[in-house]
Amino acid sequence: MPHTPFIIADLDGTLLHDAERFEDRALSARTIETVHAVRSRGIPVVVATARPVSTGLSIVQALHADACIYLNGALIDFDPSQSDYASLTGHKPSSPGSLVKNGFDSQRACEVCRAMLSVMPDLEIGIVMDDIRYTNFDVSRYWATQTWQYTDFRDVPHGIADKIIIFPRAEQTNLLHELIPDDFTVHVSEGRLWMLMAPHANKKDAVQALCDQWGMDAQQATAFGDDMVDIGMMNLSGTGVAVANANPAVLSIADEVCPSNNDDGVAQWLEHAMLN
Repeated sequence: MPHTPFIIADLDGTLLHDAERFEDRALSARTIETVHAVRSRGIPVVVATARPVSTGLSIVQALHADACIYLNGALIDFDPSQSDYASLTGHKPSSPGSLVKNGFDSQRACEVCRAMLSVMPDLEIGIVMDDIRYTNFDVSRYWATQTWQYTDFRDVPHGIADKIIIFPRAEQTNLLHELIPDDFTVHVSEGRLWMLMAPHANKKDAVQALCDQWGMDAQQATAFGDDMVDIGMMNLSGTGVAVANANPAVLSIADEVCPSNNDDGVAQWLEHAMLN
């Protein structure tokens, strides 16, 4: 088992084709068929995404993925074949050992949000927990289908939050950096969405947790990505492959570059390297 190769792939900008609306980004038939062919050869495929369960689960199911890292590492599903929306979002019990959640107390998250708003009252900020976004802004402007509730951060339920999300304006970013507490790390997705996470909620640590669970060696992994949040897992893996449309910082650390997401670059790489 330690010498078994496996694949890790980001979704947005990597596996999924672009679209004008977030909800319309999609897998191509070629990508689905190629991933299924790779799995048929006994090579596990892992999805690693910043997406929540609501917009990631159907993609994971279409790929028949062997594991999924959701929410940039805040939730790890070791056995998607046994999971459903209710178990992944805490609405019913999950199988023992099938999930790991890397979050923080929702009341601590509320404290942070209120403190930031006391300095920047017009900051767009929210808390993601159990696939509900508790925000002070209209989430549908960014994601048309995700569940959300207005809040002043005094009525958020008790629980384990996955992340704090922020959409700062350009002129707010310098001050925002200064306001982030030491017990959170910052990830920026697609240059606009800031995610405040627990220190171990990231794709790199999630991949290492997956390797520990499976008894695999990260050096046997090939990781595909396009954005800054993918660099850690790409560096950890034996081979880090950037799609051609990747952020320049990702291209600079990649071991290899494949064609763009819209050209099914990951599928092309897998066809050449693993299916010939």
